Amino acid sequence: MQIPILNGIYTDQNSDFRTSYPVNMIPVPKEQGISQGYLRPAEGIDQFAELNGIDRGGIEWNNVCYRVAGNKFIKVDANGVVTEIADLMGYGQCNFAYSFDYLAINSYPHLYLYDGTEVKQVTDEDLGVVLDVVWVDGYFMTTDGEFLVINELNDPFAVNPLKYGSSEVDPDPIKSIIKVRNEIYALNRYTIEIFDNVGGENFPFSRIDGAMCTKGTIGTNTACKYLDAVAFLGSAKNEPVALWIAMNGSSTKISTREIEQILHSFDEETLSKCLLETRMIDGHNWLYLHLPNQTLVYDSASSEVAQQPVWFVLSSGLTKDQYLAKNFVWCYGKWIAGHPTQPKLGTLTNQTGEHWGDEVAWEIGTTILYNESRGAIFHNIELICLTGRNAINTEPYISTQYSLDGENWSNPKMIKTGKAGNLNKRLVWFQQGYMNHWRIQRFSGTSSCRLSVARLEAYLEPLGV
Repeated sequence: MQIPILNGIYTDQNSDFRTSYPVNMIPVPKEQGISQGYLRPAEGIDQFAELNGIDRGGIEWNNVCYRVAGNKFIKVDANGVVTEIADLMGYGQCNFAYSFDYLAINSYPHLYLYDGTEVKQVTDEDLGVVLDVVWVDGYFMTTDGEFLVINELNDPFAVNPLKYGSSEVDPDPIKSIIKVRNEIYALNRYTIEIFDNVGGENFPFSRIDGAMCTKGTIGTNTACKYLDAVAFLGSAKNEPVALWIAMNGSSTKISTREIEQILHSFDEETLSKCLLETRMIDGHNWLYLHLPNQTLVYDSASSEVAQQPVWFVLSSGLTKDQYLAKNFVWCYGKWIAGHPTQPKLGTLTNQTGEHWGDEVAWEIGTTILYNESRGAIFHNIELICLTGRNAINTEPYISTQYSLDGENWSNPKMIKTGKAGNLNKRLVWFQQGYMNHWRIQRFSGTSSCRLSVARLEAYLEPLGV
């Protein structure tokens, strides 16, 4: 019999069935003749550049990668050579926007403009605190949490307090501003309002009536542009936090019950400091939510094909831990990412699975195997995989375990996956015991073993008629 592997099941102490998403394995809903979809290894992270501070964000501007590391504004060339441009004040995650002439750097609570030669701070006292910045219709627009602030068209360093705007449908604070299709989304804590440029002498942007959303973002960096919409982590009033996509005045939830149970294990202050960002590559539309102990990834393209939400987990290390890459920037034909705790940059690669030279673990699980309470003997189970893609002179192991209750697991049974070049290796476990009622299987390995898993087959003998 064929057993589904794109998602698994486990149980918890609250007597609840929970979903286990693949860890460091990417679901690909592609029919190849063996199954309707498969799991392939997640990308590795190679060292790219050494920094003098922790990476705080980056952007590609005029075909150059610019980033903020510690209190330094830097540029990084295609060979990983770092050039320090200026010192910046401020702290936390940095936001960026660019016009035809300037690159704006928001290092909270300050705003700087870079013209390609020199970095200058916007010191106009009418600017106030800067939480976020975008560029729209010739203006740099910022927010201090209360007002929408624009600079002067003829002087980007000047601000006129008579040209303040506001998001006033609800008295909740503005957390973030995002530009989508040249419209401004003002993301408040419990509402989202959309503004369009209608001209005028004072604040030239007017709220689009009927385009308001009654949910908002929990933090400044927990929202981002995703496709032609806005993805955000937040809620309406008197609701728990979830993940949403807002477009045209409506919002659609993309978080599953399992994702929300993971989110609700953190308090709102911790979640408000998390980072939401996107990557689009090789037919995937990935939305990353970086949590303190793992990164949850949603794929809208795969979800559309599979007709169900497709999620997976990214983690670094041999146990589930913080994912050691964030602030992705596509530049020089590669994805450049910062390390969240160490002063260095890396690039994402499909050639290896190691993170910064260290092995990481992967894990996949199955749904419950149930034979209408009659039980079964497991003569063998087989993973149908692409094998032989590991490093030369290695023959890695992978293991499987089973559980009869979803909490307690058997001892791992290990098999070799074959040496490099052994492309026809069959991965079979024999004499795998039995079940009286139901059973869950899971498989695990490390990045030394680069397998794509297409199917799981089990040869069972029923215990009763």
